[in-house]
Amino acid sequence: MAGKSFDVVVVGGGPGGYVAAIRAAQLGLETAVVERERLGGVCLNWGCIPTKTLLRSAEVLHLMKHAADFGLKADNVGFDAGKVVERSREVADRLSKGVGHLMKKNKVAVFDGEGRLAGKGKLVVARDGEDVGELSARHIVLATGARPRELPEIAPDGEIVWTYREAMTPDAIPGSILVVGAGAIGIEFASFYREMGSDVTVVEVVERILPAEDKEIADLARKAFEKRGIRIMTGARVKAMRVSRSNAKVDVGDSEDRIRTVEVDKVILAAGITGNVESLGLENTGVETDRGHVAVDEWLETGEPGVHAIGDLVGPPWLAHKASHEGVICVEKIAGLRHVEPLETLNIPGCTYCNPQVASVGLSEDAAREAGRDIKVGRFPFIGNGKAIAMGDDRGLIKTVFDAGTGELLGAHMVGAEVTELIQGFTIAKELETTEAELIRAIFPHPTLSETMHEAVLDAYGRALHI
Repeated sequence: MAGKSFDVVVVGGGPGGYVAAIRAAQLGLETAVVERERLGGVCLNWGCIPTKTLLRSAEVLHLMKHAADFGLKADNVGFDAGKVVERSREVADRLSKGVGHLMKKNKVAVFDGEGRLAGKGKLVVARDGEDVGELSARHIVLATGARPRELPEIAPDGEIVWTYREAMTPDAIPGSILVVGAGAIGIEFASFYREMGSDVTVVEVVERILPAEDKEIADLARKAFEKRGIRIMTGARVKAMRVSRSNAKVDVGDSEDRIRTVEVDKVILAAGITGNVESLGLENTGVETDRGHVAVDEWLETGEPGVHAIGDLVGPPWLAHKASHEGVICVEKIAGLRHVEPLETLNIPGCTYCNPQVASVGLSEDAAREAGRDIKVGRFPFIGNGKAIAMGDDRGLIKTVFDAGTGELLGAHMVGAEVTELIQGFTIAKELETTEAELIRAIFPHPTLSETMHEAVLDAYGRALHI
């Protein structure tokens, strides 16, 4: 490793880091990645992919439980928790190896260890606490991601109090669980464990679940979750917790400081994340941090010349696809490509893979009004869609928000079956600066769930056909 010199060295091999490395290599830059654990990062190994694999098992179990609704028979329906987890880990392992193949294919050098800035264009690589070599590069891209935020009242112990890692690899499905945090991560775990038979309670400090989503959509999702038996406490926070060898007793206070004690087998901490800024050698550099994240400009450049940062490390939205796109923007700017454009955060879709699913892009109705926009809002329920009814899942709503004057699509918000697959249609529309006129003229195939998208556009202009 000594004396190795590169054009670009990426610290972190997650969805931001490895994509940045691939794009850099495609552009003819000598590129290396430094990764301390497994290629693919948290997303591939402990986040996006394995959780979706678990949720798929829960989805299949749900269908099996309701086989009679489809004229089918499935007796003695059950599951093997060990096999469910094993499949999840196998999928993650397969994809991690796939990233390794992509590194070789693109001739990206991979170094095992942690990277630390050590002067202009220098990066020390350490393994197991000991320095093992030094790399030099014209540009260093920090892509070290983030970790769960800890709360003073809740100390994860890996036994009773879990982070996402323990929640993804249970030895058995607990009888009862308290999920702290009702963002996407918390709601996905609540949905999974409820389907697998756990008694689930969710605690959220703000007044509603999924606070990043449109309020109407979040409220509909909450009703669906509560109908499934998930207890939800909003405007509440954990005040104290007493952990024994077998369970936890958690004192939860509401907005008026009334205390309710919840006794559960396990607690899952899902109260946000903080960037992995420690041990990066940021001291005595121009790199600035803000509330646990690295500050960057629109081109992902830090205050230190030649040092860039991307992904969860630089803040919200904390999404793998956002990190990947930042990686591409960052290295294309480094390579001097013309017509590189900064990331437009309002065009980044968000997805929550619970049951029912939630997805969105752009401004919510409230945000559009707060921005002073005169808007038209369209809605179409899944109950009016033939494909949803045929699927046996007519819970859902598509909501569109348009600028009343220009017809600009400001936002789209969804709850229901497969909406995480549908949202890309509106994401493309926003990227192309599509107006209601083009969307109304577009032909949507029948019978599909996507017809609900068309109808929600039509409804915003008083032209819905099937409600």
